[in-house]
Amino acid sequence: MAKITQSDVEHVATLARLELTEAEKTKFTEQLGAVLEYFEKLDAVKTSEVRAIDQINEMRNVTTGDVVGEKYEREELLKNAPEQEDGFIKVKKVFE
Repeated sequence: MAKITQSDVEHVATLARLELTEAEKTKFTEQLGAVLEYFEKLDAVKTSEVRAIDQINEMRNVTTGDVVGEKYEREELLKNAPEQEDGFIKVKKVFE
């Protein structure tokens, strides 16, 4: 059984550049230990006979065809734009 030590938690905190109090180190050591124990329980479950599920329903490749629809003239589309310039829709600056 893998056991998480407080030095493991300190090492991970250092890698993540986190400053932890002693109480937090103790708390996280216990919590991470509980997580590992749960994974060990899951690992003990025999799943070799279980089919992997990648979709809940049996649908596959549900996409629409790439079909050309109606064509519109640029001028007609630009009539809907609040502002336009040189045949393009003009928008506010995002970056300076």
